[in-house]
Amino acid sequence: MLAQLKRPSPDRMDVFAKPFSGRQPMCTHFTALTACWTAWLTPQIWKQAHHCHRPKKTSPQWKLHPVIMVLLLMTWTSGDSEAERFATARACYVAHHQHGKRPGQTLQGFQHALVQLPLPVLHALCAAVRSRLYDLWHRYWRSNGFVVMACDGSRLECPRSAELEKRLGCCGKTASAPMLFLSAVVLLPAGVLWSWCVGPGTASEHAQLRQLLPTLPRCTLLVADAFYQGYELYTAILQANASFLVRLSSRSQLYTDRRLPLARFREGLVWYWPTKAQDRQQPPLRLRLIRVRGSKKQDVWLLTNVLGPERLGRQRAAEIYRWRWHIEGVFRTYKRTLPKIKLCSRTEALVYREAEVSLLGLQLLLAQAAARQRRDGVPVLVLGSARQELLRVRGAITTTIGARLGPWQRRWYQQRLAQVQAGGGGRKVRRKWPRRKDHKAPKPPKIRVLPTRLKAKMVKRFRAA
Repeated sequence: MLAQLKRPSPDRMDVFAKPFSGRQPMCTHFTALTACWTAWLTPQIWKQAHHCHRPKKTSPQWKLHPVIMVLLLMTWTSGDSEAERFATARACYVAHHQHGKRPGQTLQGFQHALVQLPLPVLHALCAAVRSRLYDLWHRYWRSNGFVVMACDGSRLECPRSAELEKRLGCCGKTASAPMLFLSAVVLLPAGVLWSWCVGPGTASEHAQLRQLLPTLPRCTLLVADAFYQGYELYTAILQANASFLVRLSSRSQLYTDRRLPLARFREGLVWYWPTKAQDRQQPPLRLRLIRVRGSKKQDVWLLTNVLGPERLGRQRAAEIYRWRWHIEGVFRTYKRTLPKIKLCSRTEALVYREAEVSLLGLQLLLAQAAARQRRDGVPVLVLGSARQELLRVRGAITTTIGARLGPWQRRWYQQRLAQVQAGGGGRKVRRKWPRRKDHKAPKPPKIRVLPTRLKAKMVKRFRAA
């Protein structure tokens, strides 16, 4: 009898299980929140993170697991302030770990423990999740022998604190807000975030992409827009045993063996050998140029190192490049749906950790949304709805807090939440922020006595009229 009532281990849950219907509302927290925890953040993944975590000082109330999980829940939950999101995330974590040690109760203590968390630990955790994605999906994501990935960059606005303005500097217009620069690689066509690199707002997109090349799986076809042009970048991609499909602009100069009529040109082999590479005595690159007819006479010129048309045809290349737009949707989901259009942390150490963990939370949401897509019982990597998955997780957080917290725990959470909501925005710092020029009212007109010559001129015109 006990064997029949025993539930299966959450570590063995099928990631690609069909979502529960609306007739089973009590299982929401098992299908949404617990699936993100047990299916993607397995004990083996946490073991790799703990292996890299060897701090000199450890907080007595904040260990590695609660720090990362609470920050991850703060990314998913909703709230008007950081303190409100922290109270809800901590209550959800306590509800799921009733038999574990209670974490700290204050936001200041949590932030102090988060600062002591080394960034390599977060990088190791993200690498372990990435390997988990590869183990589950490597049989379904290849297209014509390629693993199609897209890369692009975006800036993340940060608060105008004195430390961030000093450390991050100005990367845009004069007196603009401090920013971080994010370079991301996305699995196409599913639109799942694969890897990322976060740096100051003045970071180089090409340099960050070269840092992400070791994270690419074998036989990767990297799709990029016209900004990713350069001999050094193409050489680095080739040395990483990957292929690329990049849009060209007038900044690139190509060479052909014979004169070609451009009016009828569709595809052909070219030489890419910029002047700097010639001066450095570097060899030319033999590449293939593809011309795709666009609407309104706006043709798209694509450059790739896949020389054989039988492996990557012109129509297939055009279709793959259209998939690149999914990475813009990933950035929009991160900034608007989570929302992270502006980060909340006010110190350099906290803002980097907030960005890393929030991107991990986005990756888990996108992976879970893509894993729900099935066709004839087989997983199909198509674009899923991250917003619906986020709403499921938020509903699961509310359900978990209401169902698993004890009476004293629930009372403490309600009191803490009411205190945070009534506390306002905290201490206000009066600083003169860079903004538009203050409006100045027009000065009064100058009133003077009419001179004699103007008076005579006026009388003369009056008589003539």
